[in-house]
Amino acid sequence: MELPNPVDYAIPGFVLLIMAEMLVWRTRDRRRYEPSDTLTSLALGLGSTIAGFLSGGLVFGMAMWVHQYRLFDIGYAWYWFAVAFVLDDLAYYVFHRSAHRVRWFWASHVIHHSSQHYNLSTALRQTWTGFFSAGFLFRLPLFLIGFPPAMVFFVAGLNLVYQFWIHTEAVGRMPAWFEGVMNTPSHHRVHHATNPRYLDKNYAGVFIVWDRLFGTFEPERDDEAIRYGIVKQLGSFNLLWAAFHEWVGIARDMWAAPGVRNKLGYLLMPPGWSHDGSRETSEMIKQRWAETRAEGQEQGELAWNRPTSSSSAAAPAEARSPAG
Repeated sequence: MELPNPVDYAIPGFVLLIMAEMLVWRTRDRRRYEPSDTLTSLALGLGSTIAGFLSGGLVFGMAMWVHQYRLFDIGYAWYWFAVAFVLDDLAYYVFHRSAHRVRWFWASHVIHHSSQHYNLSTALRQTWTGFFSAGFLFRLPLFLIGFPPAMVFFVAGLNLVYQFWIHTEAVGRMPAWFEGVMNTPSHHRVHHATNPRYLDKNYAGVFIVWDRLFGTFEPERDDEAIRYGIVKQLGSFNLLWAAFHEWVGIARDMWAAPGVRNKLGYLLMPPGWSHDGSRETSEMIKQRWAETRAEGQEQGELAWNRPTSSSSAAAPAEARSPAG
């Protein structure tokens, strides 16, 4: 069975929604859209589309090859589409989490996070090297189970269409029941943040329940403004640098690293890992932030509990008393 690519049909809607969002922010806060940043995002999206077109036949051929060894024969009944959609989203969660924890996959995925702005055009900022980094491997188990490749690619397209609308600051929080199950703009803003509290959280594509189940969920807070981008910002709108800068960094690190083990570390360890400990991974950044925060709280409590005079010593105790 031949199925259409949902993304192809959604593109006109993407364009109209981006234009609508630009008009909204033009009247409210023009800083939300930066022309050079938006053009870079759109150009990266176009390049990603071309790269996908060139490599799509190879990916589909590999999917068909794996599918011939399938465990079950799954047909095209509507309920199998629903099951495939859920399992594909789980596969996307695993891929997405790996793309933040393994530098090889991060080298492709970092493109999507490289903008310091967060708007609908950011959703189109996609990789050119996804085939090279072999992110498609995470969907191969679906073909081995027995889901037809055409069905998997169709639901994967629906997944991408859904993810478009969550790249916005124009939408606040959704109803609690929706926030509890689905990925939303609020959840995904957290994922794009560089704040230590938010690093490596909310990997979901469609269903935020995966993050809640696997301990990677973090809610958006009203008392902490989000800073977007990557820990070490690009500092440039150069299209080629945006597309390939992390691959260049990997090549440089591997060339300079002593020994095969250290060289492989720059491929397989988390982003920020270094053989001499001179850099920080996201886990190290979060740990340092947590320690600093704990020290600050401890110092604040000590200052609160320290009496300044005999007449004022009882005031803090009264203030802390539940009875008043």
